Order: sequence, then structure tokens, then C-alpha cells
Amino acid sequence: MTPTLPTFHAPAERSPDADLLRQAGLFRDPTLISLLDSVTDIVLILNRHRQIVFVNRNLLELLSLSDGTNLLGLRPGELFHCENACEGPGGCGTADGCRECGAVKAVLCALGNERRVEECRITQRKGDDVLAYDLKVCATPFDRDGERFIIFAINDISHEKRRRALERIFFHDILNTAGGLRNLAQMILEEVPLDLRGDTMLLHRFSNALVEEIVTQKLLLAAETDELPVDPHPVDGVELLRDVANLYAGHEAARGRALTVLSCVADSAMVTDSTLLGRVLGNLVKNALEATPEQGEVVLGCDCDGECVTFRVRNPGYIRPDVQRQIFQRSFSTKGAGRGLGTYSIRLLTQNYLKGRVGFETSPSGGTEFRVCLPRNAFNGMEPDIPDAPGDTRDGVPGLAPTWAREQGQAPGEGPLWNDNGEARGRDATAWGSDDAAATRAGR
Repeated sequence: MTPTLPTFHAPAERSPDADLLRQAGLFRDPTLISLLDSVTDIVLILNRHRQIVFVNRNLLELLSLSDGTNLLGLRPGELFHCENACEGPGGCGTADGCRECGAVKAVLCALGNERRVEECRITQRKGDDVLAYDLKVCATPFDRDGERFIIFAINDISHEKRRRALERIFFHDILNTAGGLRNLAQMILEEVPLDLRGDTMLLHRFSNALVEEIVTQKLLLAAETDELPVDPHPVDGVELLRDVANLYAGHEAARGRALTVLSCVADSAMVTDSTLLGRVLGNLVKNALEATPEQGEVVLGCDCDGECVTFRVRNPGYIRPDVQRQIFQRSFSTKGAGRGLGTYSIRLLTQNYLKGRVGFETSPSGGTEFRVCLPRNAFNGMEPDIPDAPGDTRDGVPGLAPTWAREQGQAPGEGPLWNDNGEARGRDATAWGSDDAAATRAGR
């Protein structure tokens, strides 16, 4: 009976050299080699003892090797000179520090027939120098000639981790500085003589705008990296809409323009994150004001049924078809280079975090109306049936759009309507963002 080798975590046993050479021969198929060499990640193939039997060209080029003969039989941590691999009694995976290693966790799961993606931190010692790497690894099980192997893909994300750390420090420090400037402007405004009040108010407004812009960028970055927390709580939709309208009534974009909030007799109580919803509605209102000529009017409304609350923002402008086709895409903007996160962030927050839908309808004669349709309570584990078009009907009851259209004196569907790919769908079509997978993401 073969004695069990000492280990603090994963098994320490290794394959004999003859088995390693035989297993390496299973991966000399030119088609398979071309396939694994074509991917951008480093790819290793490991046997059931977590030893290398194949490496792709990316790793060979990284190590300036012509072939992988000298790497045969090594484990991933030994390949990268991980300090834990040097301390373990049986090499990589056998040290006490390996218990928290994402690479070992992923490989052990794959040996149990489960594909696994993990993050892995490796500390490498070269003489007196210490080098640290952040890796994302993916271990996928597969069988060849009746033997279990693991496709082990490695992606270096060290630069991403460093960038995120620097971004957190940047936002923390710059928000403190901008917040201090805003507070100082507020103090000066309260004490300044009347002849200087105009300039001081301008300083206060700019400092407020600076803080708001920084917070918005911080929120968007957290949303894109799936780090944005959601705080659902009871919210009155109409009251929130009025608060947003009051906030933007004094905005520079509202100068010379009317901002009207229509009354809503229906109950608009819902459970959602009021901060995120306020950001979404604020972006819609700001965009509408910027698209409205002086002396024009932006109209806000709210429709409610038993399942959903739909917020509507209408302006007299018309969105050209070429713009319609790109309006929810990241970095697209009609305002010049470096812009384009407004409508993208509206869709991102609404669908990925508030579990709702966002869409728009536009025509040359009727103007443009954006809608944000949210379930009254999407945070109880149930997915509501959110209508997919403005003229939707359920059980013979007219949908929400006809009520709004009657108040506006215009029939819904007037003019050309487009879906989010820019394809004409007829008079009842609407340009809805339709990322269903993101809208139903579990745990939000």
C-alpha cells in the first residue's frame, strides 16, 4: 500500500514520469494545439494530480521557451514560484497557506466535475525581492481517453486591481477636497456682502456641480464593476419625482424652460432604492432639459397599476433614427467626445440594479418620451410581469400609455418608432432596452 504523503490541504501525490510522458502525448494533436494557442489567456492542462501535461504558446512566449518539456510535471504554483509552493511539504497546494488559494480551490472543484472561476493572489520571491500577482483562473474538467484532465486558464488582472485601488483612493481624496470647497462656499455665501452675493452664489453652484459629478462617476464605476450596493426600502414614487423636479428646477439647464409635474391619483407606493432611482430620473430630466429649446416645456408624469410604477419624462425634441439606434450604448453621445454615459447609466442602473425596464418613444410631431417602468416590489424574490410596449393591455384593460397620451392630447405611437437595434417594428413598437439576463439577475 502506497503511503499518503504529508499535506496541510490538497493531496501531495504525483504521477510517475512515465505517466506524465504518456499523458503529454495525448495533447499533440495539431488541431487541439492550434485551438489552445489561439486564445489570449495562458492555458495549462493539468492531470488528476494537478501537474502540467501541456502549456499553450502564450506561456512559452512569456517564459521565452521553445517548448514545455522542462515544465512537465510542475504544478501551477511551482511554475510561478509561489512562496507557499516552496513551503508546502509536497509542493503547490500542500502548505497551510494554500487553504485560501483560489487556484487550488478551482482545480479541486474541477476534479469533482465542476467548472470553477476564482481569483488567485500569488506572492513570488526572487532573491530578496517580493513580487505580487493578482490572477483570475478558470478550471474546467474534461476527459480524454478515459482519464480526467483540467483545462486551467490564467488571466493576469494585477493592473485592474491596482487601478481599482487607485480609483478608490482618488475618489475618497477628491470628494473630501470638493466637499470642503462646497462647505466653504456655503459659509461664504451666508456672510458675503450683497454686492458680492452673485459671484458667491456662482461659486457655490459650481462647487455643488463638482461634487455631484464626482459622486456620479463613482457610482457609475461601482455599477459597472458589480460593486454597487442596493438599499431597497418603501418609496412614494410621485414624491420622489417631485423632489427630482424641484432639484432640477434651479439647474442651469432649466433656465428659460418650464418643468411640469402631472398629478397622479393612483397609489405610487413601491419598494426600491430611492438614491439609485433618483439618479436615473435626474439623468432623464437633465437630458430632457438640454434637448428642450428656450420657452419649451419638460413634462414629468407617473402611472401606476397593481404591479408596476412607470415614470415618464417628455420633451418636445425628436431623436434622429441614427441616434435612436445607439442611444443606450456606452460612450455614445451627441454632445462630443468624452461624453455618452448618461443614457447608458440610466439603462445600467434600471435593469441591473432596480430590476426594471427603460425605453423611449419619439416622433417629429410628438416629441420624445422616456419611460422607466419599475415593479412595485422586485426585492421579494418574485419577478413581476413588466409590460413590453406603451400600448400593452392586460385582461382587456388599456395599458399605461393611453392615459398619458390622453393627458398630452396626442395618440400614442404617432410617427416612426424604433426598437433598440434601430429596426422599424410598426406603429406599436417602442425602443426598449432589453437585456433580460441583467434585468433578472439573482440577488439584486
